[in-house]
Amino acid sequence: MTASISAQDQIANFLAEAIPEKILAFKFDASIQKRIEELVYRKKEGTVTPAENEELECYLAYDLLIGLAKARASMYVENS
Repeated sequence: MTASISAQDQIANFLAEAIPEKILAFKFDASIQKRIEELVYRKKEGTVTPAENEELECYLAYDLLIGLAKARASMYVENS
């Protein structure tokens, strides 16, 4: 897990430095957001399949990466 977090940090830093304004503006489109909400609901209800749980974990990893990148990008924009 530590290696994964380290890799996410490196990617987040790279993205934030390269394209801070675009990172700050990024949002999942409505269809992806709706799918994430559906998967979270199903997980809470206990009806999520193993494949859906894996899909949700991927979305959560993407969300973490984007969150890290946005935090770093905001520092680059503030210091510009």
